[in-house]
Amino acid sequence: MSILIVDDSLSLRFLLATLLKKAGYKDLLQAESAPAAFKILGMENNSSASPDIDLILLDIMMPEINGIEACKRIKAVESLQDIPIIMVTGKADNENLELSFEAGAIDYVVKPFNKTELLVRMSSVLKLKQEMDRRKEVTKQLEVANRKLKLLSSMDGLTGIANRRHFDETLEKEWRRALRAESKFSLILMDVDSFKPYNDHYGHQAGDDCLKKVAQALQAEVKRPADLVARYGGEEFVVVLPETDSMHAGILAEKLREQIESLQIPHEKSQTVPVVTCSLGVATLKPTQDLQSKSLVEEADKALYLAKRGGRNRVVSEGEK
Repeated sequence: MSILIVDDSLSLRFLLATLLKKAGYKDLLQAESAPAAFKILGMENNSSASPDIDLILLDIMMPEINGIEACKRIKAVESLQDIPIIMVTGKADNENLELSFEAGAIDYVVKPFNKTELLVRMSSVLKLKQEMDRRKEVTKQLEVANRKLKLLSSMDGLTGIANRRHFDETLEKEWRRALRAESKFSLILMDVDSFKPYNDHYGHQAGDDCLKKVAQALQAEVKRPADLVARYGGEEFVVVLPETDSMHAGILAEKLREQIESLQIPHEKSQTVPVVTCSLGVATLKPTQDLQSKSLVEEADKALYLAKRGGRNRVVSEGEK
């Protein structure tokens, strides 16, 4: 355990260090003043403070900056707040002790030291610090695990892009944002052409690989942070485009169509060309209080139906409404 001794008296620092070394504490640091302690802790010059200290023994009566003020300043640094501070005092007067605890100290010892009392108090505080550190680590691990679970719950297991649940949540959130901002909102609904014949001819494993490649191609082409590519279901994909008008949504949809065809995934059973292609429907709305987000999906679905009925491997836009 790393212990910082802060006292303007060289003899007292030497005495404390000797006692602690005999008790088995080897990692000891010493400071002759509060500013010297701040430097060791990394507090000077607005540098990022280092929390690599497990306990501070801080004398109350010191010139320039006394121990109570030093304690306040240390506890004001977020990364140092969990370091326990034991105040060292020549007399246990109520006023100084009360001020010390208000400043953030956890305990105190009175000079001259009773060796047993000092070590017992230190041991108790260090055990508390270890338990706090353990709980913080457990909490951190739980937070990491929760983030991973949240990510997994929003991800499509096959393609690795956003799933339908994440799409539904994002659509509602962005719809409300567009309503507040009075901005245009576009949606691209896409269907892999003749996918059932593809699956029947090449097998389900090839079908899964095809969907993965399509998803990766879509994800690579949609670059804005606010946009979202998601698997809508089966061989259908959807692209959420906040603050996007009909023209730019149509341009992106055509790029996506070209990108999928350029993959040159063989498809002998296709009704268009002998490679995997897609049909895309584009819809653009300006949200109002009378409209719901599902209206945008319905409009995109109508456009997709027209694209498929019109011969597939094409983009149809419903235009702005």
